[in-house]
Amino acid sequence: MEKFEELIQSEKPVLVDFFATWCNPCKAMHPVLEALKEQIGETARIVKIDIDQHDELAVKYRIQAVPTFIVFKKGEAVWRHSGVIKGSELQTVIEQNS
Repeated sequence: MEKFEELIQSEKPVLVDFFATWCNPCKAMHPVLEALKEQIGETARIVKIDIDQHDELAVKYRIQAVPTFIVFKKGEAVWRHSGVIKGSELQTVIEQNS
């Protein structure tokens, strides 16, 4: 998925949410990510990747549980977390990598 590889090369942090439509914790994270998007504005991007539609990315980034969040900066994974997480914690990670 070339477009994804280009996307994560950004100077700004890119928070990638690896999720699945059947995953209840993933659904619970949706409003948290929506609120986070409003709070961070243009300082970072949030990208959602459905692991069932993009299994090659799930394999490449060794996604073994959903949701898994990875923050990329200039193509490097600088932070990773699996499971539900508070929006404030995600915001702190983004600010630390901005």
